[in-house]
Amino acid sequence: MTMTPFSFTTTPQIHVEWAGSKRLGELLADRFDGRNALLVTDKGLISAGLIDPVQASLEAAGFSVSIFSDVVADPPEKIVAACAETGRAIGADIVIGLGGGSSLDIAKMAAVLARSDQALSDMYGIGNVTGARIPMALIPTTAGTGSEVTNISIITTGETTKMGVVSNQLYADFVLLDAELTIGLPAVHTAATGIDAMVHAIEAYTSKFKKNPLSDALAREAMRLLSANLVTACKDGSNREAREKMLLGAMLAGQAFSNSPVAAVHALAYPLGGHYHLPHGLTNALMLGPVLRYNAKVAAPLYAELADVIGAPGSGDAQARSGQFVTFMQALMDESGAPRRLRDVGVTDNSLAMLARDAMKQTRLLVNNPVEVTEEDALELYREAY
Repeated sequence: MTMTPFSFTTTPQIHVEWAGSKRLGELLADRFDGRNALLVTDKGLISAGLIDPVQASLEAAGFSVSIFSDVVADPPEKIVAACAETGRAIGADIVIGLGGGSSLDIAKMAAVLARSDQALSDMYGIGNVTGARIPMALIPTTAGTGSEVTNISIITTGETTKMGVVSNQLYADFVLLDAELTIGLPAVHTAATGIDAMVHAIEAYTSKFKKNPLSDALAREAMRLLSANLVTACKDGSNREAREKMLLGAMLAGQAFSNSPVAAVHALAYPLGGHYHLPHGLTNALMLGPVLRYNAKVAAPLYAELADVIGAPGSGDAQARSGQFVTFMQALMDESGAPRRLRDVGVTDNSLAMLARDAMKQTRLLVNNPVEVTEEDALELYREAY
């Protein structure tokens, strides 16, 4: 068989080092000329004491550091604007994002908008960012979104809606994976973000149009690392080996889905985040089981392959192994301690039809699903998750 044409893009430099953030200045000074840094983070990380040693390292290496710490979960457009304005006001020539997916997403947009007259509203969608950005380094503090290696930024655009900016300008110049930064993450957040990363790998592996050999290899290795270390990281949050493998797995999943896009799990998760302000990783975890079962009628051969990758017990043909994969994932999520039902997190049954209508707006994602999802299908999936 001849090979189907495909493209693969990722960030050019990735450095993995336990406690590497404590010598971030040294790492960046060797790679970038700019010394006027905008550090994008959130107040929780400042309160936890994670930012002080990073700032000290940067200043010792000759960087001037201005901190923007107003990032919140599901950041709205006004946070994007405020961060970009801070960058312009200080004349930033490098942006450093340090935090969860929201901080990294805001840092990406600040790096673009700090030098651009283009309106944010014109950037939504795929490939709509024009012009260059200032240099950018990203350091994740959760093993989940993979945002450090994706070309995607998700912004809350209204009371309940989110939109994505997808453009190659959003790939960072440099990524640091320092798993020590994830040590303080509570078990429930470790579970939700870890399952989020597995969703990225699974959806990349089954994506309808852009699935390719490189993203497949990354997704398989991500699933191997994440499935083997999720429960340990949840139950013993100070376990260095588990934390390092979770962070690496989340990044590999990010590289995979940045090139082979996610689908129905995310499409159904976004309305839950918009209406109920639930963390993105948690909403993905809540919708994964129903969507896996729904997609199995087409994706069974691929699920069977993943069953072998993660060592799901059992044997048999593709259909049997697919079922064993879904069962294994359910058990893994149960053991992680993450909430398992929509009703457990405050979702009301009279909102399910509204959520289904909103999910249909996620056409950028639904087109990638291996099985078509109608509004009626979406409603049934929400009911199953309820």
